[in-house]
Amino acid sequence: MTMYRQGYEVYVKKCEQFGLEPINFRYYVIQLSPKQLSDYNDQAMQQEGGK
Repeated sequence: MTMYRQGYEVYVKKCEQFGLEPINFRYYVIQLSPKQLSDYNDQAMQQEGGK
């Protein structure tokens, strides 16, 4: 879940940069595409294996 949270934080910063109101974290995760979810999970697994 940490990877999703980090992605959300980047999203929120970009929204602030452009003067947009970000959606909440729950809706952010729901709106991720299957490819994005897969990429997040792959990256999390790589980081977990590197510990």
